[in-house]
Amino acid sequence: MVEWVLRTVVTVHVVAIFGQPVFAGVYLSGDYDGLRWHTLGADAVTSTGYLQLIVTILVWIRLRRAWPFVVTLILVAAETVQYFAGLEGALWLHFPLGVLTIAALVVLFVAVWRRPLRKEPRNA
Repeated sequence: MVEWVLRTVVTVHVVAIFGQPVFAGVYLSGDYDGLRWHTLGADAVTSTGYLQLIVTILVWIRLRRAWPFVVTLILVAAETVQYFAGLEGALWLHFPLGVLTIAALVVLFVAVWRRPLRKEPRNA
């Protein structure tokens, strides 16, 4: 059950983060409503990341798998730095960190959908 919750949260997280460059592009092309959507998207991405962190703690406790927690912790830390870099207008950090977080989240998405989180029983 908890592995399906993790897969669902990671999927929602990926969908939310993919909207961010779209909203930024809308803003940069002159539609200033794009900035409002980008800000709302940043709140959604960050909130989903923190929810994912909680779910990975449950995965660690119930399934004894620490790697989703470790990866998510690093990812959420990067997203948090990126969030505040965006608020401060530090685009030299905000843009490349955005690319990095999207790539890292896609790798995590693939990993949680391809790798079994439950331990396989050993055949003796």
